[in-house]
Amino acid sequence: MGRQHLVRVGALGHVGRFTAVDAVRYPRYSRVVVRTGRGLELGEVLDPPANPADDQRADGSILRGLTIEDQLLEARLEKNRQTAYEACAARLAELNLSATLMDVEHLFDGQTLLFYFLGEMTPELDALTQELAELYETQVQFRRFTEAVTEGCGPGCGTEAATGGGCKTCATGCAVASVCATRR
Repeated sequence: MGRQHLVRVGALGHVGRFTAVDAVRYPRYSRVVVRTGRGLELGEVLDPPANPADDQRADGSILRGLTIEDQLLEARLEKNRQTAYEACAARLAELNLSATLMDVEHLFDGQTLLFYFLGEMTPELDALTQELAELYETQVQFRRFTEAVTEGCGPGCGTEAATGGGCKTCATGCAVASVCATRR
């Protein structure tokens, strides 16, 4: 059976073909963690694989179904996405720039912050987005947390042998262990 799913990802709802690395057939409406050309993102399965000879070029990989830990990280990212949106809107007004902020997207890896505008991309607007991205990253310090969620805390993270029954080395504690265990 083919492993390519049609999955919707991103704030703009891009639909692409994603290959399940674990050979799981995720049902329609399943929420999944995917790796795209942009990085780690959340997606929603729109169509499970149907054609066993499905060999079209994939747009990325489905890493796993959404876990409880992923949902907690998603809630935190959403809260901080709102903060980034409000900060950007305030700076746009303060600088009297004509662009309209449509949305802010924070990818699931916590390392990419995208601002979506209507209007011309001026050097002033580009400088503003760089300023906000740097300020935002400094304030929320997501990199270490999301690296632990996506990469684990070291060799064998989340396994019984490495942790003696619990993850003691992660910066985020035992919440990461079950996520890490899915990558053995």
